[in-house]
Amino acid sequence: MEEEFYRIKRLPPYVFAEVNAMKAKARAAGEDIIDFGMGNPDQPTPQHIIDKLCEAAQDPRAHRYSASRGIPGLRKANANYYKRRFNVDIDPNTETIVTIGSKEGLANLANAIVAPGDVVLVPNPSYPIHPYGFIITGANVRHIPIGEGYDFFEGLQRAVKHSVPKPICVVLNFPANPTAMVVDLDFYRPIVEFCRKHEIYVISDLAYAEIYFGNRKPPSILEIPGAKDIAIEFTSMSKTYSMPGWRIGFATGNKTLIAALAHIKSYLDYGAFTPIQVAAAAALNGPQDCVEAVRTLYRERRDVMIESLKAAGWDVPSPEATMFAWAPIPKAFAHLGSLEFSKLLLKHAGVAVAPGIGFGEYGDNHVRIALVENKHRIRQAAKNIKTFLRSADSILDADPKLRAVS
Repeated sequence: MEEEFYRIKRLPPYVFAEVNAMKAKARAAGEDIIDFGMGNPDQPTPQHIIDKLCEAAQDPRAHRYSASRGIPGLRKANANYYKRRFNVDIDPNTETIVTIGSKEGLANLANAIVAPGDVVLVPNPSYPIHPYGFIITGANVRHIPIGEGYDFFEGLQRAVKHSVPKPICVVLNFPANPTAMVVDLDFYRPIVEFCRKHEIYVISDLAYAEIYFGNRKPPSILEIPGAKDIAIEFTSMSKTYSMPGWRIGFATGNKTLIAALAHIKSYLDYGAFTPIQVAAAAALNGPQDCVEAVRTLYRERRDVMIESLKAAGWDVPSPEATMFAWAPIPKAFAHLGSLEFSKLLLKHAGVAVAPGIGFGEYGDNHVRIALVENKHRIRQAAKNIKTFLRSADSILDADPKLRAVS
């Protein structure tokens, strides 16, 4: 029996799957692939966090069901982080909840607050869970272009004016994945005022709050007076503490949204393994030199990446934050779009990147490069890319279909 299930039908084919399949095939054939595709931190979790996990796991009581909302100590640690980092007061009992990674939290919040037919506003390009978490629920997603040449606030006003029914929420993500765009508090102020006036919730994804490379610390939308009336913010331990596989994140802010998320999670999970939560609290409460070390590592990789690619003939803007570079497709290949370019780069240079079309149609003239390889591998990738770019004419001439696209 074959079925096309309703929610599955609402999801397009996974754009990254084609590149991933090529990558797996090449590796199976013994080829060396330098992989910048997935934003998967390659550094070990700091030892003091692992030690706390092992210590907590020795307690037999820690192996029972945990708390769906998160253990009190971890919620308090997150509230303390918000006070220390953003000077925002958070009630650990009503204004924050632990999630099994921010991705799970975003998806379950969508399930909690959206009905089929509701309108949700999402930037484009954006991280896939931002639109598809809502699409899975049956919502109608309206995209607001973001990036160079676009005024997001004007786009938001226009979308609200012309949306029927009125949008239930708008998603924000700064520092942004995939574009690495950063904003300051002045960006958030009119959005908070506008959304309070129109009774529209704001969902902010702040996963890269601590991965920044200058003195410009990414702010929290909750720093804006009145933001907690309409805003909820998701943060994550994954990048900050090199804990992606631990699956610990937080939702913080508006009490109504926190309660809705807590309610639906109470039916779906018992929370993360308690020792993991204990270790996460130790990470937030303990020494933060490991965070600076991670920040320094990505900054150094970024500098090597940008300099090496420029020497190879590919000018890529230097990101101010995140662990990604958002790279415009080189002119010779721009007519192909991001998926075909990514496939050629993998085939001819042995370098894997994420095609921008996977983050929305407004990303199709870029690829995302993750800073997840060491500096030696980055330099090697740049050498391969230099040869690839110099061979552009012969590569395109070898396949008439590639020329035909232009």
